[in-house]
Amino acid sequence: MRTTELPLVVGVDGSEPSLRAVDWAADEAALRGVPLRLVYASLWERYEGAALATGLGRSSEQVLADTIVEAAAKHAHRREADVKISTEVLPEEPVPALLREGRTASALVLGSRGRGGIAELVLGSVSLAVAARADCPVIVLRGSHDNRADSARRGRVVLGVGEEPENSAAVRFAFREAAQRRVPLEAVRAWRCPGYETTDHPLMAGEPARLHEERAVHTLDAALRDVPEGVELHRRTAEGPARTVLLDASADAGLLVVGAQRRHGHFGLQLGRVAHAVLHHAACPVAVVPQRA
Repeated sequence: MRTTELPLVVGVDGSEPSLRAVDWAADEAALRGVPLRLVYASLWERYEGAALATGLGRSSEQVLADTIVEAAAKHAHRREADVKISTEVLPEEPVPALLREGRTASALVLGSRGRGGIAELVLGSVSLAVAARADCPVIVLRGSHDNRADSARRGRVVLGVGEEPENSAAVRFAFREAAQRRVPLEAVRAWRCPGYETTDHPLMAGEPARLHEERAVHTLDAALRDVPEGVELHRRTAEGPARTVLLDASADAGLLVVGAQRRHGHFGLQLGRVAHAVLHHAACPVAVVPQRA
């Protein structure tokens, strides 16, 4: 159940949410037994000029960038002294920089908001764009308002089982996370009975609902047929919109895992409605795991 030695990459910007992400990622790197890589991306060189940095000494933004990554590294070392830590300052836009880092990462970890002018939003644009495009799992630290994201070791793992559970990367990721944390895994499949299928006939009452619930059970069975030894698994079907069911489940979870389809040749945001909703409103960290269609 151990992951490869690919690093866990954290996007840092000096904000409080990003430092919470560093704490969480340091714990996670220790659990996984992988290095921790701290990355700060900014266009300071474009705006202040490379000549200023080389001819007149270090620019104010370069000094700030170096200070941010050094502080984050010290923060992580205090948290987990045995984790191997590296840092990088990249003079480019954060989204493409993090997407490139994700190609050689076991996962990307991001705070829910940054230090820029969009801090009033529920979810920052960088976190949303990276979660919707990355090639690796992206973990966004939701739940920080009440310190729910303080540790990678607390609470059960909740897995939202989607429409195409066969050979699901999200399922494999959730199994691995539950095993590493030594916590239960709750796999949830939501179902709904469309209004046009209901009937007032007393002999047919409940029949459409029963069929939809049975389909949900079969979907869970297909997704969870290869449960690793030692993982405590709980299966649950729930009537209602998937986003509502998963948001309710996140209230006392340590991690919520959802999948996101990545379709070849599609360059826009590849994030379904359920993943989008939980990234904005979940009460715990959210892992978005890409699945190539």
